[in-house]
Amino acid sequence: MEGQDGQRRTGAPEDPAAREHGGRIEGGPAGAGFARFVALFTALDQTTRTNAKVAALAAYFREAPEADRVWCIALLTGRRPKRMLTSTLLRDWAAERAGLPLWLFEESYAVAGDLAETIALILPEGAGRSDASLADWIGRLRALPKLDEPERKALVLAAWERLAPTERFVFNKLLTGGFRMGVNAKLMTRALAQATGIDEPELAHRLMGDWQPDRATWASLVLAPDPGEAASRPYPFYLAYQLDDPPDSLGDPADWAAEWKWDGIRGQLILRDGQHFVWSRGEELMTDRFPEFAASRDFLPEGIVLDGEILAWDHAADAPQSFNALQARIGRKTVPKTLLVEAPVVLRAYDLLEWQGEDWRARPFAERRAQLEAALAHLPDAAPVRLSPLVDFDDWAELAGARATARGRQAEGLMLKRWASPYLAGRKKGDWWKWKVDPLTVDAVMVYAQAGHGRRANLYTDFTFAVWDGPPGEGALVPVTKAYSGLTDAEFRRITAWVRRNTLERYGPVRAVRPVHVFEIHFEGIQKSSRHKSGIALRFPRMARWREDKPAEEANTLADLKALLAAHG
Repeated sequence: MEGQDGQRRTGAPEDPAAREHGGRIEGGPAGAGFARFVALFTALDQTTRTNAKVAALAAYFREAPEADRVWCIALLTGRRPKRMLTSTLLRDWAAERAGLPLWLFEESYAVAGDLAETIALILPEGAGRSDASLADWIGRLRALPKLDEPERKALVLAAWERLAPTERFVFNKLLTGGFRMGVNAKLMTRALAQATGIDEPELAHRLMGDWQPDRATWASLVLAPDPGEAASRPYPFYLAYQLDDPPDSLGDPADWAAEWKWDGIRGQLILRDGQHFVWSRGEELMTDRFPEFAASRDFLPEGIVLDGEILAWDHAADAPQSFNALQARIGRKTVPKTLLVEAPVVLRAYDLLEWQGEDWRARPFAERRAQLEAALAHLPDAAPVRLSPLVDFDDWAELAGARATARGRQAEGLMLKRWASPYLAGRKKGDWWKWKVDPLTVDAVMVYAQAGHGRRANLYTDFTFAVWDGPPGEGALVPVTKAYSGLTDAEFRRITAWVRRNTLERYGPVRAVRPVHVFEIHFEGIQKSSRHKSGIALRFPRMARWREDKPAEEANTLADLKALLAAHG
């Protein structure tokens, strides 16, 4: 993030102790547990080199207290504590402790763009240092909801008093539930492999499932997983990159299988020990959200794991419904009977990861597919599982023609899989590719701008776009979507300077601007929406380019979007 002086800053406030020790906080890897973790956070934050990140993590996994190692893995795999206190309370307490009026705190927050960083920067120097571990501090944070407000305030103020600036910043991140370390699971697994000597694929599998850091130990999680947890444990998902080159760059089409890339929720259905489990790609256990899959135990054998797409299903047409129908069920922990009737789900299965209790991932896709077809060959219509069909083709041109029909099938495009490919873990290039249909596009006028957060707090990056309701240039501009990605850093800086000079009105953090700039917006789908004034919602919108060559009067109209809705909604 750039401060008022234009200098680049990291996400964490600078700690003098870290500067004096070459980037290592005093009391870090050789000292107390939490300081060691903060030193790791600082090392990861201050480098973009993959090998340096892996080395820092591997050292931490070798040297840190075992309970802290488990919590570090939990934080890196999204199992971070939830927000413990409201932002309002934290702002009030921090402003009071710093002796600042609240308005000045708010102005400081607007510049920093991050609540945890703002608090760490404004607090006066603390009186002491803490010898508590990462696990200790998280334990104290998790006890906060059980305390009354004065006790919570006393605990937080005591923590701020005892922690150094960067330690405060990390503590605040944990406190607000916004903690991230900028390391993906793949790098974390590689570091664990270096620290333990266990193969990466095996580690990736061990870390899947419904484990909790307060119940797991280093030994039971990493070194020798508890066999009792195996029944529900999913496999790491194999992910594909987008195919940007022409498909003939892949060589002989006979070496490849093609499937529809369905527009639903990627999931694994597991049947083991008389139980069934449903996992999302994001490692979320969703069994209770989709009760239809309980019937799978009546039709499928034990010891089977299917990879596929969860889709809302139209049983009368024997075809998938739109993603909009499925979206009504996403996020619900209990599903009302009306939704079970209106949007029942099935799993469109396209891979077999386990058969008769044996891991089949190392076998070629051709063998896995043949056994999958045999396992699902005689399922009745009542079964909540459907085989995902292959797309027949003799050459790449024929497959391109099939791809053009994807949206009409409620699919996003095609998946290309080499017949000889094993089922790997994570995103890999070479054997699996997603060949999505070209995005839908609209030219829209920017009407509102809002500053970003964190490193983008001093830039306007979040924009609202509108189209003409009526003849272009004559009717009203109606907002249709928001977007915040797609521009270069240089373009964001240019549009930020323009927004500051051309603001018409302010609504809190949002600025209404002169409606003169047109942007080409790409999106993956369009649907009706009662929540939007336009009556339309766009799926996955992003800015493709800034149309500086086009005046606002040539932007698209609401009628254009309604025509797209009729064709693709």
